[in-house]
Amino acid sequence: MAGMNRSPSRTHAQWLAYARFLAVFTILYNLVEGLVSMGFGWADDSMALFGFGADSFIEVGSAILVLWRLKESAEGCASERLRRERKAALGIGILFVLLALGIAASAGVQLHSGHHPQTTVPGLLVSVASLSFMAWLWHAKRGAAKALDSRTLEGDAACSLACIKLSLVLFVGSLAFLLLPGLWWVDALAALVLAAFIGKEGIEGIRAASKPDFTGGCGCH
Repeated sequence: MAGMNRSPSRTHAQWLAYARFLAVFTILYNLVEGLVSMGFGWADDSMALFGFGADSFIEVGSAILVLWRLKESAEGCASERLRRERKAALGIGILFVLLALGIAASAGVQLHSGHHPQTTVPGLLVSVASLSFMAWLWHAKRGAAKALDSRTLEGDAACSLACIKLSLVLFVGSLAFLLLPGLWWVDALAALVLAAFIGKEGIEGIRAASKPDFTGGCGCH
């Protein structure tokens, strides 16, 4: 399945169908991941895991925007396509900013309170599963974005990449706390740095989508 996005003979309609499939898969997977992560995070008093689960719903929102963008996609660079592209790109940029604020707030509270969970095994399991699925999704979405020349799909792929980075943060932080409980603050500090990069990308996306000469990814000027 991972090789589907490299098919040189795929038509535009087939790429659209593939992009929709990726969006639906993203929604279903992240709904499950988000509910499981937030459940374990709440039960184990793990703010990092709970915040990671909340991020999954940002991914869901991004995928829903992609489905909306592709609903009536057409060949060329029609005004309706460009309008949808601009609104969807703007929406994904806003989701990035909201995600960054949520991560920063959670990490800040954790650092201030010094609170930490009793175990980080659920965090390790969730992060490993997420890394496996998100790596494939990111690669597949990049292929679809290039084939369809869509900034919306590029933004959605970037959202999956952000999830991969968050998964790595959760994995490293969970493993560090499991091996050295005295390093409970490492994942919170890393999350703050990551939030700054995600927020910067979101702001840049909003600025790009707000420009009068925004052309989307179709190449028309």
